[in-house]
Amino acid sequence: MNKTIPALMIAALAALSFAQSGKAKPAKTPKSIACPVMTKSKVDVATATKNKMFADYKGRRYFFCCAGCPEAFKANPAKFAKQPSIPTPKKKA
Repeated sequence: MNKTIPALMIAALAALSFAQSGKAKPAKTPKSIACPVMTKSKVDVATATKNKMFADYKGRRYFFCCAGCPEAFKANPAKFAKQPSIPTPKKKA
């Protein structure tokens, strides 16, 4: 009986560490992404963020290649919602 308690403790610790290792890590923000309006145009995410060339829609952020794209997106965001995007970043407190 004395041998079963340490064995159970080891099994419990192993199960706990396995359960914790299965947590998903947050996805990294890509360096570039396709413009949702001009789908063949690649957009540098850092530059678009700096220049405020993006729009948030239903918890997702979409980046644009030129000044005309945000207007087209905002006129009908549901049309472009299936295009590449990232989760809307959380605001820092």
